[in-house]
Amino acid sequence: MGKDIEVGGEFIAKDYHDPPPAPLIDAEELTQWSLYRAVIAEFIATLLFLYITVLTVIGYKSQTDTAKNGDVCGGVGVLGIAWAFGGMIFVLVYCTAGISGGHINPAVTFGLFLARKVSLVRAILYMVAQCLGAICGCGLVKAFQKSYYTKYGGGANGLASGFSKGTALGAEIIGTFVLVYTVFSATDPKRNARDSHVPVLAPLPIGFAVFMVHLATIPITGTGINPARSFGAAVIYNEDKAWDDHWIFWVGPFIGAAIAALYHQYVLRAAAVKALGSFRSSSNI
Repeated sequence: MGKDIEVGGEFIAKDYHDPPPAPLIDAEELTQWSLYRAVIAEFIATLLFLYITVLTVIGYKSQTDTAKNGDVCGGVGVLGIAWAFGGMIFVLVYCTAGISGGHINPAVTFGLFLARKVSLVRAILYMVAQCLGAICGCGLVKAFQKSYYTKYGGGANGLASGFSKGTALGAEIIGTFVLVYTVFSATDPKRNARDSHVPVLAPLPIGFAVFMVHLATIPITGTGINPARSFGAAVIYNEDKAWDDHWIFWVGPFIGAAIAALYHQYVLRAAAVKALGSFRSSSNI
């Protein structure tokens, strides 16, 4: 099929249609049930995400606790933890993509907001729902396994010994960039127009990106790349070490998401060049 062809500063022969940019503030959106249904979906999805993944982390630590005759080589290991995070994202994005877009992460929402894929109102409500869902998910884990939850750190993110704050921040920025870049690429209407199977498979590369980033950064920060995940665990665990470097797990993901949005929109999709070409053609009329 045809691709974008630049002729005289204009792009023609498009075989796909970009959706119109979302308005910055859409008051009418607040009157639509679809918005609140999507917010509920984000809340439940993030709750389930934190419940399963934090439970996996705590289970692994309890199984490898030598003080309780645990086997240091037992449990699911780092590989299993990474699979838990990536697998849950795959499942939940698949389940909620048609309702809310399957963000389940304030950094993803922020990146899509910068790209004008969602309005400011929707972005704020999504982020609030995601954070509340994360708190409730961790709260369920603590309610069911309070002694294990407290003893094994509650799944809270933190800077590992031997690594600087700069290294941790860089890991979070790059890790979130990989995730948000994958989200943009997997949901790109240009790709969907040419590969009819992409909408069905989109959750797979997103979940796999989460899996790969966890493999790389669990030894450094425990892997945040999701401010709601870090915030929910810190709120319920509520120990000093969970809050000492907590800013890293907000600043890093938001910077990584912003870079990914700018890279995809203005470099790969050449939004700046297209805008300039449109401006030039209109000025010649």
